[in-house]
Parts: sequence; C-alpha cells; structure tokens
Amino acid sequence: MTAHFSRFVVIAAAAFAGTSAQAQQLVPGRDYQELSPPRAVATGDRIEVIEFFYYGCPVCYESQPHIAKWLAKAGPAIAMARVPAVFTESSESFARTFYALGAMNEIARLHWPIYDNHHFDGRQLNEEKNVVAWVAGNGVDAKRFQELWHSAEIKAKVEASKKALELYGVKGVPSFVIDGKYLTSARMAGGVKEMMRVVEILLERAAAERRKK
Repeated sequence: MTAHFSRFVVIAAAAFAGTSAQAQQLVPGRDYQELSPPRAVATGDRIEVIEFFYYGCPVCYESQPHIAKWLAKAGPAIAMARVPAVFTESSESFARTFYALGAMNEIARLHWPIYDNHHFDGRQLNEEKNVVAWVAGNGVDAKRFQELWHSAEIKAKVEASKKALELYGVKGVPSFVIDGKYLTSARMAGGVKEMMRVVEILLERAAAERRKK
C-alpha cells in the first residue's frame, strides 16, 4: 500500500464517517448497479473513477461544476478518467474532438468551454467546420487539430470508447464507474447532485474493500 493510498484511507474515514448509514440506504439496481464480475482496473493502489459523458448532453453540462468541485477535494489516491460516449454521429464528432484536443494537451483547458460554447452560446460544436474554427479561435493549431481529428489514432480511440460502453454496460450519460465494481448515473441516482453523493458513498465502499485485501 502506497503512502498516497494510506493517506486517502485516513482522509476517507474522516470525510465519510457519516455516510455509512447513507450507504445502507442505497438500493442496488436503483441508485447503482454492481458489476459482476468486476471489471479490471489499471490504476494500482489508486481507486479508478471513470466518467462517461457526451458534450451534447445538457445533464452532462449541468454536472460539470459538481464534478469539478468533487475533483478539487478527491486527492491523489483517485485516478480519474473521462470516456466520451459514442451513441450517434454527433456524439462521435464530439469524441473525435475530445481525443484530438487530448493529444494536443489542450483538453484540460478547453473541456468545460466546449460545453459552455455549445450549449450556452449555440456554437454547434458537433459540426466539424464549426469546431475547427472554434479551436483556432482558442489558440489551437487548427491544421494539426483537423489532421488528428481524421487520423487513425483518433479513430482507434473512438472505437475503444464504443467498446467501453459495452464493457461497462453504460446506457446513458452522465455515468460513473467506481473501481471497476459499481456503475451509477444521474438517471439512476435521481439527479446530478444525487449522483455525486452516490459516487462518494461508492468510493468509501471501494476504499473499505481495498483495505480488507
């Protein structure tokens, strides 16, 4: 057990001391789904958290400040990954944008603005010509972005995203998978705030299960 994970155990015990009763109130199949068998994780001592999202989803947009607030206090023992859900042609376009910007080390800076400009400003960033102009206006090399957007490398990542939806049984977004064992979503939990509450409770459960090993 690493020092980071040991610190997380102590912090989690304090932060979630009052959640054990809440955890008992969670109903499997309603608030979350237990994945059986558990899916493999590749994060070592860090607890894996996967967010499945779609830039065109208004509920995913609504969830962003709540997720950002949670991430600010999550600590280094949490390994957070984002997977763009690919259900339609529009969602595939957004997935290509996510991975192209990620390859250019720009996703941390532009992740939230994509949501904001698409939903609030109506920029229709699911269309290639619009997103190319948009990234150029945000200081990104548009030619390199477009090359990546159409590349075999990005296509492979998009295909992997499609397979991840099947692997974890994700039916809608936003959804979270906790440590390969638990799946929850805004729909299952009853809202964005409720989803994040369930995520925190399932993190406590995952941490407790790791301590038993």
